[in-house]
Amino acid sequence: MIALARRPAMLGLVSVLGGCAALRLGVVDHAGPVAASQWHLYLIVGAVLVFVAGPVLLLTPIMAWHYRLSNKTSAYKPDWQFSWVLEALIWLPPTGIVIGLGVLLWQYTIALDPYRRLASNQPALEVQAVALDWKWLFIYPRENIATVNELDIPVGRPVHISLTSGTVMQSLMVPQLAGQIYAMPGMTTQLNLAASRAGIFHGENTQFNGKGFQAEKFNVIARAPADYANWLARVRAGKSFGQDDRAMIFARSVVAQPVFLAGVPSGLFQRVLDTSTGPSR
Repeated sequence: MIALARRPAMLGLVSVLGGCAALRLGVVDHAGPVAASQWHLYLIVGAVLVFVAGPVLLLTPIMAWHYRLSNKTSAYKPDWQFSWVLEALIWLPPTGIVIGLGVLLWQYTIALDPYRRLASNQPALEVQAVALDWKWLFIYPRENIATVNELDIPVGRPVHISLTSGTVMQSLMVPQLAGQIYAMPGMTTQLNLAASRAGIFHGENTQFNGKGFQAEKFNVIARAPADYANWLARVRAGKSFGQDDRAMIFARSVVAQPVFLAGVPSGLFQRVLDTSTGPSR
């Protein structure tokens, strides 16, 4: 009986610890300026919501207790009179909150526009992302390389990502670095992000797109500039892009390990964009 009684407690502890692990993969453990600004906005809005909900949560049980049926001592005064003080308390704080949040969200909407380039003294790293079934293809057009299910970026340098889909509409999200952005066939969307520290960050497709959806995840690996240069040299000296790789990339399949390819043909992203459903279809 004691073991059975302990089981719910253990399950609750596991759930709490699991939730903490999930927080480490999200915007709470932000690793870039965009996600840091998003977290700052969440804190402000959360504080305002506590300010709004706090009095309600506090006063509701107090009022229910005070006006309980068994309370025979408090005066009963059913006749109400107009009060400017009460009217001001009822209308002015909510009005101020709505106006303040409106201005705040307007400013953050402009600052966190995914199409807005990040200010930096370094040129942005250009990456072209193609959403496929069920994998992500990342093309580095200036470096003439491509990766599948791994995005490598240098720390401290802004990254400009152009997105499209070779299949159906999908959505790219890397919570620790930036918010989500849709990738749609025949269209191009944009996302700007940067990593402020080295690390491995979780990315995925958040738009359901079939039986391989749950496996369409990837890592964003932020490397120190020197490490990124070494990684880039290794990829350039590695396997070259061929017809077999083309067939593998655009097939409806899940890849077990990231793939790195050199000598990627120029204009591949544009061809996917023009055909809307991928070069192999």
